[in-house]
Amino acid sequence: MNLSARWSVLWHQLNLPLPNPQVFGDLCDRYTESQRAYHTLQHLNECLGWFDRTCDLAENPAAVELALWFHDVIYDTHRADNEQQSADYAVQVVNSVGGGSWLQQSVHDMILATKHDATPSAVDMRLVVDIDLAILGAEMDRFAQYDAQIRQEYAWVPEPLFCQKRAEILQSLLNRPSIFATDFLRERLEPQAQRNLHRLLAVMKQSSS
Repeated sequence: MNLSARWSVLWHQLNLPLPNPQVFGDLCDRYTESQRAYHTLQHLNECLGWFDRTCDLAENPAAVELALWFHDVIYDTHRADNEQQSADYAVQVVNSVGGGSWLQQSVHDMILATKHDATPSAVDMRLVVDIDLAILGAEMDRFAQYDAQIRQEYAWVPEPLFCQKRAEILQSLLNRPSIFATDFLRERLEPQAQRNLHRLLAVMKQSSS
C-alpha cells in the first residue's frame, strides 16, 4: 500500500473525515525538504514498517500510527523545539477534522516522547519511542548510512563539536538499562543496537579529542 492510500485508510480507522488534501501534500513536502537526509520519507516508511510488525502491542493502534506520521513533520537542526512544533502541528490537523481532545492529547504526548529524554511508562508511548529508535538496531550497512545521513543534516556543525555532542547522546542511550523499552524490539534489536552504538561511540570520542 502506498503512502497516500495508507493515509486514507488511517483516517477511516480513526472514524474521522480525511483532512484537506493539502495536509497530505504539505506533510510529504516537509519530509522531502532539502535540508533533510535521514528524517525523510525513508524514515517514515521504516517507522510504519515497524508499526505493522508491532501494532498488536498497541492499546490504540490508529493513534500510534498517527503519531508516527507526524513525529518529524517539523525538523530543523538549528532549533531545539522540533518535537513540540511537530506535536502542535498534529494537534491542529486532528482538530481540523473534529478529532476529540483525547486523540489530540494522546498524539501530542506520543510525539513529545520522541525527544528521548526519558523512558515513558505508557504502552503506546513506549512503542512510538522504540519504533523511532529502531534504526539503532539496523544491520551495519543501514546503520552506517543512517550515521552519514545524520552528519549531513548537521553539516553546519564543526566536526569536533558534532562528535562531542553525538558522543554524549550515544552515551546517554547506553547508560540506560536497555535502549529499547518494549520486549518485542528489545529481543530483536538490542544486541545489534548495543554493538552499533559502542562502535560509533568509540569513533566519536576519538574524533572529538
